Amino acid sequence: MISKEILKKIRKLEIQTKGIVNTLFGGEYQSAFKGRGMEFSEVRAYTYGDDIRQIDWNVTARTGEPFIKVFEEEREQTLMLCVDISRSGTFGSQDQSKMDLAIEICAVLAFSAIKNSDKVGLLLFSDRVEKVVPPKKGRTHVLRLIRELYTTEPEGKGTNIADALSYINRLLNRQAIVVLASDFQDQDYEKQLRITNQKHDLVSLVVNDPLEDELPDLGIIPFKDPESGNIKMVNTSSKKVRAAYARQRRMLKEERNEKLMKLKIDAIEVTTNESYVRPLMTFFKRRMNRY
Repeated sequence: MISKEILKKIRKLEIQTKGIVNTLFGGEYQSAFKGRGMEFSEVRAYTYGDDIRQIDWNVTARTGEPFIKVFEEEREQTLMLCVDISRSGTFGSQDQSKMDLAIEICAVLAFSAIKNSDKVGLLLFSDRVEKVVPPKKGRTHVLRLIRELYTTEPEGKGTNIADALSYINRLLNRQAIVVLASDFQDQDYEKQLRITNQKHDLVSLVVNDPLEDELPDLGIIPFKDPESGNIKMVNTSSKKVRAAYARQRRMLKEERNEKLMKLKIDAIEVTTNESYVRPLMTFFKRRMNRY
């Protein structure tokens, strides 16, 4: 039974994100995610200037006249949202958590997809695959995906991006748009990033909170790892401690960004203290300029 509070949140999110889709992102989504596959449409008589590599030799031999194969771009696509629901996503120093931000952007992408008659599916993961909803079309289906995002409680405590992507690669037989939404607090996932990017159109949605990058000066305070549950006392008044923490966070970010750049994977980086509209619009424009 879904609580009234969750239903209210879903309805509010639908109104908010559909408004953004209709005014900003509907056409941009279609232009940014062009069909990369080609499917056979028909054969027709050869005319001067046609590519001889497209000649259908079976039909040509049968009729005695040259015919060529005609292909069309596959417009209908599948958007697969691969969302990290591990405990670290519950953190948020602003008005919303990292998970709330990820859900809102996923809703924008999902409503953009169905506006363009694409299918949308969902995979939720922590250190294991928690739930999978196969791709379908329609508003009712998207509302179900949003409901799952709000209500699914992870059984796992950590994050395993590699396992989630491996599952996606086994699940999807045809090329799809795969959006990996996570704070990327994980390691040893580069191999699966490469494989998924070769099979699909992979986009990373990196969700951050500003307080995770720099420690405030608050004296000696307890820090709890939301995934492991471990608690550690940290002297945040120490400049050395704050500098070391900021340096480590910076190194982790640089390492992640280097991986994505090396593999030529598009990234959308968002933070809980800023609007996601500009990063998303920048991403769409960058993709459109590529074609």
